[in-house]
Order: sequence, then structure tokens, then C-alpha cells
Amino acid sequence: MKISTFLIGCLLISPAFVKAQKIEISASEPDAKIIVDGQQLGTGTAKIKVPTNSCVDVKVIKPGFLKYEQSFCNKKGMAEPPKKQFFDMQKDDAEEASLKTDQANVDFSVEVNKKLDPNDVWKRAYQVVTDYFDAIEVADKETSYLRTAWSVQTFQQNTIRTRLIIKLAKSDPLTYKIKLVSEYSGYPLTSVKSDELFHEWDRILRKYQNVISDMNSRLGNQ
Repeated sequence: MKISTFLIGCLLISPAFVKAQKIEISASEPDAKIIVDGQQLGTGTAKIKVPTNSCVDVKVIKPGFLKYEQSFCNKKGMAEPPKKQFFDMQKDDAEEASLKTDQANVDFSVEVNKKLDPNDVWKRAYQVVTDYFDAIEVADKETSYLRTAWSVQTFQQNTIRTRLIIKLAKSDPLTYKIKLVSEYSGYPLTSVKSDELFHEWDRILRKYQNVISDMNSRLGNQ
């Protein structure tokens, strides 16, 4: 049976005849995970296939490094995906500026040195706080409660907000509870008011790493 030239032309330009494309993915970190559509296909390097008339989502991740994500499409009318794609991975600047610690988001008790005058205790606590934070949101000497405003720092792929909370734990012996609140959003330039986007972080920025120990040394029985 003969097939007309018109029909052959239609078949050749049909989307079904867009060929599947192969891409060689590589990363500067040889142990970085290469994940394609949610499935890990390799570490450091991987050869992936982009089916006809489809897109695939590629993620390249490694702890301590920025996360990379890119979609590759193989559809009629779109530019063909590259034969090779290299990801030059950079260190996670948020992690470099922080450290993992058990001090984040935990109440620490500081029993006040009995030799200190109660008025001097509050003054000392206030001084330690202002050494680390620019703004205090609430400071009530009568109830022994202090809360700083959020201190925000943004990074390439993250926003970190930090605050310190001091409250009275018990009057005899005089004991305060101190909490360093550290939260992350996972996105840069997140508004500090977007509470729903922030989550507890098991790290603290390095500039706050001594605030608990300073409070203990200034107020405690050391």
C-alpha cells in the first residue's frame, strides 16, 4: 500500500518523533547525590534520559553545600537539552556561618550567685543581652522577663532569625531560664514576620555561640 507524501510529512513532524535525549550530569563534588524525579541515580556523575515530550527534574545535593535544581525538557518547539551539564557546587554559606549545637531552642537554667544583689543581677543580664543583640522587644524587671527582637541574617539559600528569651524559673534559689531561639526558612530574603515559613534550626550562628556561657559566667555560681 502506498503512503502519500503528505502523510509521511505529518508523521515526521509529529511530536511522537521527537527523540529521547541523553544528558551526562556531573558535579564538582564526587560524592554529591544526583536525584532525578525523586530517585537517586548516581553520585558525582550520572547519565540520564529525557523521554520524548517530557521534562525531568534534576537535583544535586550534598550536606554543607548549596542545593542545585534544574529542569530539562525534551519537547517539540523547545531547545534541545544539553549533552552535558556540570554543577560547580559552592559551600553553604549559612552552614559556614553557624555551628551545630545542643544550645538551640532549649531552656537552660542559670542559678544566680547568692552574693549578687538582685538589682545587679538584672543589670548584668541586660548587659550580656545587649552585647549580642541590637534591639530588645520586651524587658520587664518586675516579672524578670526579657525577649529580644528577632535578629535576621540572609544567605544565598536561607534566612536565619535568632532571638534570646530570659524568664524567671524560680525565686528561691533565684534561677532564670534562658533560651536561644534559632530558626531557618530555607529561602533567601524571607520576611522576619513570615512565621509560617520558619522552622526550628539545630544550629546557631557563630556570633551567638557564647551567649549562654557568658550569661552563666556573669550570673551563676562560677
